[in-house]
Amino acid sequence: MNEALTLFELNSLVRELVEVSFDKPYWVLGELSDVSTPAYGGHFYGELVQKDEASDRIVARARITCWARNYGMLRLRFQKEAGETLRKGLQVKLLVKVTFHEQYGYSLNVIDIDSSFTLGDLAVRRREILMQLEKDGILNDNRSLSLPRLLRRIAVVSSATAAGYGDFCHQLEQNDYGFCFDVQLFPAVMQGEQVPGSIIGALEEILTFHEKTPFDLVVIIRGGGASSDLSDFDSYELAACIAQYPLPVLTGIGHERDETVLDYVAHTRVKTPTAAAAFVIEHQAQEAALLDSLFLRLTRSAKERLMRERGRLERQQSILPLIFARFCQSGHARLALLVQRMKGASLQRLEREPGRQQLICQRLAVATRRRIESEQHRLQLLKQRTEALDPALLLRRGYSITTCKGKLVRDTGILEKGDELTTHTEHGTIKSIIQTWEKR
Repeated sequence: MNEALTLFELNSLVRELVEVSFDKPYWVLGELSDVSTPAYGGHFYGELVQKDEASDRIVARARITCWARNYGMLRLRFQKEAGETLRKGLQVKLLVKVTFHEQYGYSLNVIDIDSSFTLGDLAVRRREILMQLEKDGILNDNRSLSLPRLLRRIAVVSSATAAGYGDFCHQLEQNDYGFCFDVQLFPAVMQGEQVPGSIIGALEEILTFHEKTPFDLVVIIRGGGASSDLSDFDSYELAACIAQYPLPVLTGIGHERDETVLDYVAHTRVKTPTAAAAFVIEHQAQEAALLDSLFLRLTRSAKERLMRERGRLERQQSILPLIFARFCQSGHARLALLVQRMKGASLQRLEREPGRQQLICQRLAVATRRRIESEQHRLQLLKQRTEALDPALLLRRGYSITTCKGKLVRDTGILEKGDELTTHTEHGTIKSIIQTWEKR
C-alpha cells in the first residue's frame, strides 16, 4: 500500500512542477474582475477572467497579484499612456509569471502591462458605439439643432458637490458683461457604473420641467476626477439619449486631451466646466455685439434720414412763398375768367327766359284742358256705375230685399225662430215673423 502525502507535500510537488514547466513569463489577455485598489505603497490584488463572447459566461478565471515594488511604477505608466486605471471590467494584456503557493494556490504575478492594448480596446469600443449611432441615423441629430439666440435658462447636469459646477456658476455670475443667467441643477452621478443611468434620469427630469418653463440649453459638466473615469461615459444608451435630445446639449466633461462618445453626439463640446461657462458667455456677448451693431446702424440711419428730411423741409420752406404767390396769381386770373363766363351765361339765360316762359304757359294750358276733359270722362263713368248699383233698380225689376234687425239677410244661419223679417219691394215693405226655416 502506497504511503499517503500530506496536502502541503502534494502542493509542494505541484509548485515544483509549475516552476519547472512555466519558467518564463507569458502575455495573457483577459478582463479585470474583483479588483482591490491598494492604498499608496500597497499590493494590488484582483482576478482575471475570460468570458464567452456569445453568452458572456465566464469560461476561465485566475487570481492575479502585483507586488507593491512593481505596482507603483506600472500604475503611473499605465495611467499616463492609456488614461485609465486598473479597474473592474477593463480589458488588459498582462505579462505574468505563473506561480503556485502551498497555502494560497494558483495565481498569476503581474510583471508588466501593455498599455497600447487597453488603449486600443477603448478606442474600438468608442468606434463601435459611434458606428452604431451612425447606422441608426441619429449621430448628428443634436448637432443639427439650432442654438437659441439667447441662452438665459440653462439646465446643468452635474454632481451637486463637484467643484466644476461651482466654477461654472461662479464664472457665469462674475462675467464682465453683466449678463444674468437662470441656472438650475439636476444632480447626477458623474463617476462609476451608475453614470449612464443617472445622467439619463436627469435628462428626463429636465424635459418634465421644460414643459412648464422652457430651457434654452442643457450643460453636462464634470469637475475634476481621473481621466480613467471618462470611460464611464462611453455608453451607447447615454449617447443615443443625448443624440436624440430635443434641446441643444453642451458637454464639458473631459480634459485637454481626453474625448468621450458624448463629445461626438453633443451639439457643442468643450473641455472643462469653465470652458462651458466661457462658451455661454461668449455666445451672449456675440449676440449683444450684434444688437449693439444693429442699434448703431438704426441710430445712424435715423439721424441721416432726419438730416435729409430737415434739408428737404428747409428747401420747401424757402420756395413755399413763391409757390403761394404763383398760386394766388393763377387763382385770381381763373376767378376773373369765371366771373366773365358767369356774366355771359346769365345774360344769355335772361334772354332765353321770356320765350321759355311763354312756351311753358302754352304747354300748361293744353295740359290743363286735357286733364279736365279726362277727369270729366272718368266722373261720368263713375256716375254710370253708381246708378247701376242702385237697389231701387233691382226692386223695379221684380226683386225684393230682406233684412233682419237692420242687417241684410244673406245666410239663414244667422236667423232664429221668432226673428222679425222686413221684406222691401218696389211699392212697399212686408213684416213677417219666423216660424220655421230651412238651412242650405
